[in-house]
Amino acid sequence: MADKSKSQEEFEAVAAEVDGNVPEATQAPEGEQGLNLSDIRACVTIIDIVTRRGAFEGAEIADIGSVRNRLDSFLKAAAEAQAPAEESTEA
Repeated sequence: MADKSKSQEEFEAVAAEVDGNVPEATQAPEGEQGLNLSDIRACVTIIDIVTRRGAFEGAEIADIGSVRNRLDSFLKAAAEAQAPAEESTEA
C-alpha cells in the first residue's frame, strides 16, 4: 500500500485530537447514523484546532468564526434544555 499523503496524516492527527477532546459519554454508539450533539461538539473542536494551526486565511476567519459561534450557541442551548429534564428525573 502507498504511503499516506500529508493531508491524510494531518486529518488523522486532528481526528485523534478531537477524539481525545470529546467525552466518551457523548459520543454516538457504533453503527448509529445521523447528527448528534457530539458531532456538533467535534466540529467546534475541529474549528478551534485548525484555527490554532493557521489553516484558514484571514478573509475566511470571520465566516468560520460565525459558524463556530452558532454551533457553540446551539450546544449551550441544548445543554440548558437538558438540564431541567435531568433535574426533574432526580426529584
